[in-house]
Amino acid sequence: MAQEVLINDRLFHAENFYQETITKNGQPLRTIGFEFEVTSRDYHDVTVLLYENDFHVRVPANDLDFGAVIHKYSTSVTNLYEENKVGIFKLELIQKAI
Repeated sequence: MAQEVLINDRLFHAENFYQETITKNGQPLRTIGFEFEVTSRDYHDVTVLLYENDFHVRVPANDLDFGAVIHKYSTSVTNLYEENKVGIFKLELIQKAI
């Protein structure tokens, strides 16, 4: 079942969603990770969003709401400008240290 994740108010239907808390420099920080499909139609907008690397993340079903940056990122394809292509993006976000 897909989990709804909002990044800067853009909705993503997340598969394989997980959340953890890690300790960095003695501070507990939330991390979330998930996979999502990106179509050739949405590719430009999604990559522009990810390049910002300054996110307000909300996961309503898990009552999560925090500022984050990219911790890990990968994609199954490097060129989604070809019409009717779909890629799988894997994204892990980490809470910004306070």
